Amino acid sequence: MTDADAPTTRADARISPQIPPRHESDAAHTEPVQTADRAVPVNLRQSGQNDVSMLVGTRVRKSPFWHKSVEHGVRAVTVYNKMYHPRLYFSEEQGGLLGEYDYLTRFVTLWNVAVERQIRVKGPDALAFVDQVVTRAMTGEKELVPGKARYVVLCDPAGGIVNDPVLLRVAEDEFWFSISDSDVLLWLRGLNYGLGFDVTVDEIDVSPVQVQGPLSRELMHDLVGAAIDDLKFYNLMEAEIAGCSVVISRTGFSAEIGYEIYLREASYHADALWDAIVAAGLPYHLKVVAPGHIRRIEAGILSYGQDMDLETNPYEVGLGWQVDLDKPSFIGRDALSRIEAEGVTRRLAGLTFGGRPITWYNADFWIVRDAEARRPVGYVTSAFWSPKLSCNIALAMLPVEQAEEGRALTIDRPGEPEPVVAQVAPVPFFDPERTLSKAA
Repeated sequence: MTDADAPTTRADARISPQIPPRHESDAAHTEPVQTADRAVPVNLRQSGQNDVSMLVGTRVRKSPFWHKSVEHGVRAVTVYNKMYHPRLYFSEEQGGLLGEYDYLTRFVTLWNVAVERQIRVKGPDALAFVDQVVTRAMTGEKELVPGKARYVVLCDPAGGIVNDPVLLRVAEDEFWFSISDSDVLLWLRGLNYGLGFDVTVDEIDVSPVQVQGPLSRELMHDLVGAAIDDLKFYNLMEAEIAGCSVVISRTGFSAEIGYEIYLREASYHADALWDAIVAAGLPYHLKVVAPGHIRRIEAGILSYGQDMDLETNPYEVGLGWQVDLDKPSFIGRDALSRIEAEGVTRRLAGLTFGGRPITWYNADFWIVRDAEARRPVGYVTSAFWSPKLSCNIALAMLPVEQAEEGRALTIDRPGEPEPVVAQVAPVPFFDPERTLSKAA
């Protein structure tokens, strides 16, 4: 690809990547809905978007790649696993988040995802311990062998979801939990205080970046050679990039072709790895972008803390396939067995609806009402405009009787004078044969 061929985004450049203005209809209020069975109800006060600055200080960690995100013009961040997490790079002229989506789905992108902290379990009992703390079978015919990864779920004794990491088995006696947004280190250490397995549980100086998009395989080939061409989904390979020791997995949070590169001794080698990837990406016009939440919603990939948390169980969010009740013992087994037998009263479902394109992260859990726009029945957890479907899409927690495909509902959307008409849709939105799942 020559400079003359350099891609431009198809996204509407007039769409502002800045925080949308607050509307009068965003006035703070709350209505109880679908939270009675929670110890801490979902906060349904509609406070709207606020033009505030985030204090960057020392109480929240900066990842080894934080300064690189700053160099590449990060414009908005959140906090994830007690680290600053980039959520926007592209300017208004570049199309904002829709511009980033466009680049991700057509070319190749680099993401700083060091917030996926690596919690290591190492020792003679590592496999047995891991088998006790995740809901999927890890031993016997279903053993996760060295050199492979697996998406897993950790539950508490009540069946609530503690975390949904990608689990990497990097050696016979060593596993890495590449975690989502909750404290797995303390959870696992606390469990093993009582379980007494011969393992060490610690956080290690390993930080990942993701290379995602249709041209990612070509870029990775240039970085590590032909071995990458045969790397299968959820498999691992050891490699060296710019003299840095890395583990590469065929995984990602985008549902596009993609890889995660786990850098050892990341605090010392972050610049070398990052700069090598950026240099190798020049022929492909690589761009640094935020993790693609528009794309992940289209693909039915869940986000911990938004779409699920400690007070939701796998069966409510389409992750029942993660629960292997044939295992004789694991944390949460009794509760999950009971839930599976009794069924659930609510579940995460998809919604499609029209109106102005949603081009920014929803600041609140929007209230979902019945078709007549009277009775609150549920709440939206994640929402964005879908370029693939040319409409707005959302994930929402609904009573099972309201979650039937095709059912008409309404959404209290900020900035709209009247509730917006929505329809329950299958998830993933563009591939109904799949179930709700996560690629990273």
